[in-house]
Amino acid sequence: MKFKWWYGALILALLLAISSPLASSSPDGLERVAEDKGFIGAALEPFFKILPDYVIPCVTNEALATILAGIVGTLILFGIGYGLARLLRAKGEA
Repeated sequence: MKFKWWYGALILALLLAISSPLASSSPDGLERVAEDKGFIGAALEPFFKILPDYVIPCVTNEALATILAGIVGTLILFGIGYGLARLLRAKGEA
């Protein structure tokens, strides 16, 4: 089996997801700007939440819930990207 660059990218993304609880507990940049500029209350709720507040709801340990949410989110996005790349390759566009 030949090592492909995206194996490394997936491993790196999963390592970042696992280390995510070590990141700052401050709100992300967009949320911080919305708070500072006073329009955080104008935000609309999404139609559905797959991973509300970046945690798995049924896991009580907050760090573990965040790590699992990061892994699930990474795998979902990787799957979408991989599937799209295969679809475009099959059509001869990539």
